[in-house]
Amino acid sequence: MSEAVQTTEHLINRILACRSATKRCLVGIAGAPGSGKSTLAADLADGLAEAGAQVQVIPMDGFHLDNTILIERDLLDRKGAPETFDFTGFHRLARALANDTDVYYPVFDRSRDIAIAGKGHVGPGCSIVLIEGNYLLLDEPGWRELAPLWDLSIRLQVPLATLRARLINRWLAHGLDHTAAQARAEENDMANATRIQTAALPADLEFSSDV
Repeated sequence: MSEAVQTTEHLINRILACRSATKRCLVGIAGAPGSGKSTLAADLADGLAEAGAQVQVIPMDGFHLDNTILIERDLLDRKGAPETFDFTGFHRLARALANDTDVYYPVFDRSRDIAIAGKGHVGPGCSIVLIEGNYLLLDEPGWRELAPLWDLSIRLQVPLATLRARLINRWLAHGLDHTAAQARAEENDMANATRIQTAALPADLEFSSDV
């Protein structure tokens, strides 16, 4: 059964408690688009660093399939859905993070809408990795194999109305007019949010946010 958590301080303490002297602690931070995963991961990384931990944040975004592949597969309009990611590569990364000293990984460049191979690096001094992504606790073929890899899993819970407003504002900030921003949020992002909600594996911790 998941434990409900209201503060980042509680999350930080739980992460520190899961550290091991023999392997990296992998923390999966899952949630729908617009739920605040990146913000939470950054806040947790700052708090963990203040506590003396060597920590790094890795977004799943680096495993977006390239747009040319998505066009070939008629999936460009669904970019961000589970089938538009390199699951095999991401799964390989998660296993490597637990077992290998030096690990390189791709980083997504939003300004160019491409992933850059080998731009990210986790070195031997890193004891905690915060991995954030939409589908880290998705109960679908392939994706459900990720859950056992997390030493601690956190799911962000955000009301759908709040998600919708955030996502529309996100697309407005990207230069879309209100009609286009609303369509993009409803037809893609909220569809993914519903998919996550209806096929969710249990998390160790549930963190609620509606702001």
